[in-house]
Amino acid sequence: MAAEGVGTLIGPMVTLMGAAVIAVPLFRRLGLGSVLGYFAAGALVGPSILGLFTDPVTILHVAELGVVMFLFVIGLELRPQKLWAMRGQIFGLGLTQVLVAIGLLTIAGLVVFSLPLTIAFVAGSGFVLSSTAVIMSALQERGEIATPDGHKSVSILLFEDLLIVPLLAIVAFLSPIGRGESGLTAVLLALAGIAILLVVGRWFLGPFFALLAKARTREVLTAGALLVVLGASLLMEAVGLSMAMGAFLAGVMLSGSSYRHQIESDIEPFKGLLMGLFFLAVGMSLDLSTVANSWPLLLGMLVIYVLVKSFAIYGVARLWGSSSRSATRRAAMFAQGGEFAFVLYTAAAANGVIDARDNAVFSTVVILSMALSPIILIVADRLLRREKVSLDGVEKADGLRGEVLVIGFGRFGQIAVQILLSRGVNVSVIENNPDRIQEAARFGFKVYYGDGTRLDILRTSGAESVQAILICAAGRDVVNTIAALTLAEFPNTKVLARSYDRGHSIELIRAGIDYEIRETVESAFQMGAEALRKLHFDEASVLDALADIRERDSQRLSQQVQGTIMSGTERLHVSPVPEPLTEPAR
Repeated sequence: MAAEGVGTLIGPMVTLMGAAVIAVPLFRRLGLGSVLGYFAAGALVGPSILGLFTDPVTILHVAELGVVMFLFVIGLELRPQKLWAMRGQIFGLGLTQVLVAIGLLTIAGLVVFSLPLTIAFVAGSGFVLSSTAVIMSALQERGEIATPDGHKSVSILLFEDLLIVPLLAIVAFLSPIGRGESGLTAVLLALAGIAILLVVGRWFLGPFFALLAKARTREVLTAGALLVVLGASLLMEAVGLSMAMGAFLAGVMLSGSSYRHQIESDIEPFKGLLMGLFFLAVGMSLDLSTVANSWPLLLGMLVIYVLVKSFAIYGVARLWGSSSRSATRRAAMFAQGGEFAFVLYTAAAANGVIDARDNAVFSTVVILSMALSPIILIVADRLLRREKVSLDGVEKADGLRGEVLVIGFGRFGQIAVQILLSRGVNVSVIENNPDRIQEAARFGFKVYYGDGTRLDILRTSGAESVQAILICAAGRDVVNTIAALTLAEFPNTKVLARSYDRGHSIELIRAGIDYEIRETVESAFQMGAEALRKLHFDEASVLDALADIRERDSQRLSQQVQGTIMSGTERLHVSPVPEPLTEPAR
């Protein structure tokens, strides 16, 4: 009986994973992105086509944990000070975009589809809540989360997550079945929940993880991280907020912890798997019978809502100083509805504000818009061609020969190159910024134009014949791409790379890099050493302190890496990257 029960669980999971494994690589190969692949696989195995799954709603509820994990990891990257600095974008840009979009979508519902005012407002408000999962996946795949435009997108998403509380309160107020008095109570309950989470994060999370770390068992630390994520999510759901908002706030509270990188690496596998399951569940939720019965209304509403919302986003972005290109990109990214629309429409139906048919139609429009979102982004990328870079006076990399190939000639690469040249090493340098190349020429440096993320450019730059490749380019994703190419294609060449932070260093070490160094570590060492000198420590004490902290940190970093890879570490040259020896004071 037990074996039979396990089989009934494993069978559906094998089906889901099989559909995803086939569809996702195929759609990526076609240039349509992994998200659309998950949607297509879900629709195929769902009740509307093959009927292998008849209850996608249950799977969708479980799969929402993928969005929760995603927001937790994003929160880990945003310290409270940084989040506070973004308050103008969250409550300024986010509020403006949402109000303008709701207003225009409500008018569209009234004028174009002749909906009653209340129903038009609910339909438009739900469609305004963009998909956190789709947008964050797109930003991550493109490496744009840390860019200024990425920060603005995250700010808008955060405000939309917060917006679900007042929108649910408004729906309760509009209810014809006598639930309007609960609106104020819902708002107060939500504020109380946020206050509780902030207090726990401020005073209890640090000691909690310090206690778990003393057990020196990785599984315990992973379980603790999951407990924090799920506990915060359940608290926010209990007070009427989204689970994703709770996970995000928990991540922000832990962003300053010395355990941040370990927690992030523990959560990463769960996040990726559950995000894929979420997109599969959304695809399964597509009801093709509703599409067949109401396709003129669905098609018209989909086109009008996407166009109206895009127009509103573009206009607000331009009003807030974005370029036409950035505004168009943001409009394409936010053009769809999102998963929180389902929450709003379900609540509206339960309160008698809309009927079951309206709920089905509006939800289907949102699902279709999410499925089309990757295609809209691809079309936008094709239409927004990059501005042509002037290559006047710049020589392209072709047939270069040297002992060392340096990729990137910014402030980091310039210093590294000077050291090599001082000992007569034959160096070839490529850079993809013509202005920087021309500036280098004024000071007597010969730098060639070339994109190090392209294998053909690496070959013409002599990567096959050099003894070492120095990756001095800026940007985590750029460095990772170049490192992956060089390690795979030139296995006999020593590869040295600049890393962004400690987490990035661990990524590069796991990839098999010969040497990595955090871009600020040596200057930080020297700053600390000079501070000791100013405090009148003798030179021997200063040098001993430097050697000690380097050795201890090197051991700590090695232990972090060996937690996941148990072979191949003999070729790793681990750079010392200091981390606080105790939990930082808050």
